Amino acid sequence: MNGSTTRPSPQRPPAFALRMAITIGIALAVAAVAMGPVWREVFAAASHGLHLHFDAGLLARQSLAVKLHLAAAVAALAIGAFILARRKGGGLHRTLGWVWVIAMAGTAVSSLFIRILNHGALSYIHLLTGWVLIALPLGLIAIRNRRVVQHRRTMVGLYIGGLIVAGAFTFIPGRLLWAVFVG
Repeated sequence: MNGSTTRPSPQRPPAFALRMAITIGIALAVAAVAMGPVWREVFAAASHGLHLHFDAGLLARQSLAVKLHLAAAVAALAIGAFILARRKGGGLHRTLGWVWVIAMAGTAVSSLFIRILNHGALSYIHLLTGWVLIALPLGLIAIRNRRVVQHRRTMVGLYIGGLIVAGAFTFIPGRLLWAVFVG
């Protein structure tokens, strides 16, 4: 060797993309089935002329917790998509990974102050908050201990479950994002 300190670039398993596509497909199918009763309202709205718009005023009238939650979730969604699409293990991955972890933690913590669904009390959706606050450190511990597969599964699971599936539920009729973009 020539004394270089560069590490070989980590390789993804050949079937990783397929497994990820299947996982996302299953997550979306579960979300679609869980939202079954809501579809009637969605299709009724669509048949009456679904008009997409953006109601910034409605967002502006929300509490600070809702605004922080939405900003952190959107940041985590965008950064996570970028991380998932790029090569893993380099400096950019580590830097953006820390930003993503902070955004996810911000999303989870801010959700504890949003209690609209259950008349001021925590609701079942806050179980997801607990899962995120437990899984994030576990994912970090996994990579710290060089358990790459466990780290990948934890972080991809958080991205899909904590952002994609949970985010889909924010667009059902009666929820804030439905009102902001459709209602």
